[in-house]
Amino acid sequence: MSETTTAESGVTLTLTEEAAVQVRQFFAAENLDENSAALRVSVMPGGCSGFEYTLEVDEDDPAEDDYVLHSEGIRLFMDPFSGQYLSGVTIGYHSSFQGQGFTFENPNATGSCGCGTSFSV
Repeated sequence: MSETTTAESGVTLTLTEEAAVQVRQFFAAENLDENSAALRVSVMPGGCSGFEYTLEVDEDDPAEDDYVLHSEGIRLFMDPFSGQYLSGVTIGYHSSFQGQGFTFENPNATGSCGCGTSFSV
């Protein structure tokens, strides 16, 4: 079961255990300290449905207005613009013979493109 903390604003974001394992493995491969590095989760305008998910490693302190959350022991940063589209999202990790990567289960999305890389609200 995934554990999540909620930002003071009520924004939530959850990593599955599988996703957290992948983030930890990446941090270790890049010699990043899990206690100081964070996963920045955001949305950017783009894709055929309007918005695309982005994941980045952030080694800096969070911006003053960032939401700071923790899930499965991983620090997560999210800007307020992204928070309105990502609150309640569960980030998973899927691996199959067709490929592997992070997945986003977004209760706010009203549609997505055929390839699943962008969404609309």
